[in-house]
Amino acid sequence: MIPDRRKILLNALKCYDLLITVFCFILSASIVSYPLKDVTFSRFLTMRIKIQNFVLFIVFLLVWHMVLSLFQIYRSKRLSTRREEIRDIIKATTSGTIVLLGMAMLFRIRMITPVFAGTFWAASTGITILSRLVLRYVLGIIRVSGHNLRSMVVVGTNPRAVQFARTIESSSELGYRILGFVDNAWEGFSDFRTTGYRVIAGLDDLPAFLRGHMVDEVVIALPINSHYNQASEIVSLCENQGIIVRYLSDIFNTTRSHSRSEQMEDNPVLSHYTGAMNGWQLLIKRLLDVTLSITLLLLVSPLFLLVALLIKITSSPGPVFFVQERVGLNKRRFQLYKFRTMVPDAETMQSDLEHLNEVSGPVFKIRNDPRITKIGRILRKTSIDELPQLFNVLRGDMSLVGPRPLPVRDYDGFSDDWHRRRFSVRPGVTCLWQISGRSSISFKKWMELDMEYIDNWSLLLDVKILLGTIPAVLKGGGAA
Repeated sequence: MIPDRRKILLNALKCYDLLITVFCFILSASIVSYPLKDVTFSRFLTMRIKIQNFVLFIVFLLVWHMVLSLFQIYRSKRLSTRREEIRDIIKATTSGTIVLLGMAMLFRIRMITPVFAGTFWAASTGITILSRLVLRYVLGIIRVSGHNLRSMVVVGTNPRAVQFARTIESSSELGYRILGFVDNAWEGFSDFRTTGYRVIAGLDDLPAFLRGHMVDEVVIALPINSHYNQASEIVSLCENQGIIVRYLSDIFNTTRSHSRSEQMEDNPVLSHYTGAMNGWQLLIKRLLDVTLSITLLLLVSPLFLLVALLIKITSSPGPVFFVQERVGLNKRRFQLYKFRTMVPDAETMQSDLEHLNEVSGPVFKIRNDPRITKIGRILRKTSIDELPQLFNVLRGDMSLVGPRPLPVRDYDGFSDDWHRRRFSVRPGVTCLWQISGRSSISFKKWMELDMEYIDNWSLLLDVKILLGTIPAVLKGGGAA
């Protein structure tokens, strides 16, 4: 699509989004006005005529447009997945709705209630996502038919470059046309000739080729260790001519991590992250941790007093709480709190019981541990001994859901580095291991469950684990 047509489409899209906003605002107002006897919908429309209200509404529309632009809703989504585009829309509409609530509180707008905001968010998010999916589908059809294409040159003839070109060509809805490859002869050049692709220029001839041909984008797939200077010159060349230049970021052949381009002060960097736990959902996870922990602590505070009293009566002398150093996020050490379920000198006795360990790997578990007190056995069976860890959640040492924090002794026994990836996220009070058999499963399976959680994390998964913990605790299966 030529620039002028793209500008027309963008402007039309921006106007369409503003119309959606107005429609959703009116829809939400009609729903909210129904239960408000003293504020009818007709009166609401009358209020909009007032200059102050009209100005506020115009300001909100401008702010809404700025929020959508801030979350890059109007940038080209040609190379973005549907999931990424939907995620950006949800982030934008959520932020815009929060701004709307803030304006309502600041200017005391009675009509904008939580119900209004919820309706407005749901309607604006749903309609915007639907419209973008329809637009993506229509543009895909146009590109498959041979229109709105972008011309691309691939620099490099190694297998990685060929695989990239084939992937791009197999996704015809992206609308790319590979003009050819640019490279000098090298030891693997004969293998490239069997691919059916053609070399359109050598590395030294690329400047002349770009000057004489229509090229929208250049993709650099050269080995960085031996072609850094040439790659740098190509980037500078494309920058001078205003040509988009891309560099294949999987230069380290990583298998688990995903890369992201970021800005650190004035320095652009390419960051590699492992697992799925990142972005704005982490903030929501932390808010849920704090909110639920405070709520649970208030609900179980009478139980705390009862348990403390029982421990003192049945297992005295000795403290009520057991405090132990554990390994947390990125191997940071922290003090974990539990109700004491063993005799006071339990840790010093462990070395004499090592030969009775029933669990494989570096961890230590005995089903009928002689150090456990009578009240401690009940506390462990019901997992009540874990409740003080809610204080660890409030402090930020732990999360409600995450891999279980291990003692320093167990961590020092780790032999495989892939086990240590469990420390890349905040440890939790409960996890997949807790609802999958707990102490009855092997150490290897335990670690695999932790990796599964890290790689497939989502807020929904956290909710499923929290809900699954309740029947697991009630059954008491696998508790040690």
